[in-house]
Amino acid sequence: MELAVVRIEKAEAVNVILGQSHFIKTVEDVHEALVSTVPGIKFGLAFCESSGPALVRTSGTDKELIELAKRNALALSAGHSFIIFLGEDFYPINVLNTIKMVPEVCRIFCATSNPVEVILAETEQGRGILGVVDGIKSRGVETNDDVAQRKAFLRMIGYKL
Repeated sequence: MELAVVRIEKAEAVNVILGQSHFIKTVEDVHEALVSTVPGIKFGLAFCESSGPALVRTSGTDKELIELAKRNALALSAGHSFIIFLGEDFYPINVLNTIKMVPEVCRIFCATSNPVEVILAETEQGRGILGVVDGIKSRGVETNDDVAQRKAFLRMIGYKL
């Protein structure tokens, strides 16, 4: 067995959702879930098929994001993994529960705009995702001022009253 790390290629403002599912129908069902949850959503989706022709299957509403998903999925080449890139001003918090409810979805590894590295195991059979490194190492514990800034920020963007 070999371990590998693949860095997800994306622009800083782009959010990514990385997950695992179990059926080729994932592509169509996740697509339908996204467009029915957030009208006008811009996204690219790719799914790594893990049997038969073992192709990267794609869908989406934005050509550039579809290409980004395709390139990253091919770099991962981990069976039954899927990757979604959301366009600017579209966020995982608005779609994550819907994606989790898609019957084929087994797990979500991350949903973030941070830099992401994917830790893979490769055997003679194929590749699998062991986990992700999402963002940077913690620098300390928040102070009272940090708590106040966090609360003010969440209220300013409308996520808390």
